[in-house]
Amino acid sequence: MVILKPSEIKVMRAQTKLTQAKLAELAGVTQAYIAKIEAGEADPRVSTLEKISKALQQVTGERRTTVGELMSSPIISVKPDDKIEQAIHLMVSHDISQLPVFGGGVQVGSMSETTFIRKITSGADMSKLLKRSVSEMMDEPFPTVSRDADVEVAYHLLEHEPALVVVDRGKSVGIVTKADVFKLTGKRKS
Repeated sequence: MVILKPSEIKVMRAQTKLTQAKLAELAGVTQAYIAKIEAGEADPRVSTLEKISKALQQVTGERRTTVGELMSSPIISVKPDDKIEQAIHLMVSHDISQLPVFGGGVQVGSMSETTFIRKITSGADMSKLLKRSVSEMMDEPFPTVSRDADVEVAYHLLEHEPALVVVDRGKSVGIVTKADVFKLTGKRKS
């Protein structure tokens, strides 16, 4: 399932023969809000569009794939005070190209082979770099996405991000990378 654009909601609702009130009930929003979205008077959040799209998908009986089905778990990660050498060892031993950085159970950054290569090519001494802490070289945290989110959400985010951390009830439970998208494609052909 694709998350619908606001302009597509009225068309899909009409195709499924749902009233605005019934769609609102299924999506957990008000009928007035559905009317405003359809009239182009409201710019809904992605999470609201996801709820509405999910409700329409339930009515049509489409099978959707969730991020939870695509994710890898457990998450292989490092802490900010770990050495870069340890992060690289984890990436090599698990055949991965990036790691989230967790401090106190919260994602505080990310570490990637791309960042490491950039440092080396800019003249950094590799032996000194390996002894530095992850916090000295980490990048921004990966975006988070709900375990129940449609896989299409992950596809769109992965266009611009190397990985996504999957959360369920506020807890990080998995990770999705571009390589995971290929795994799903292989499963569908089976």
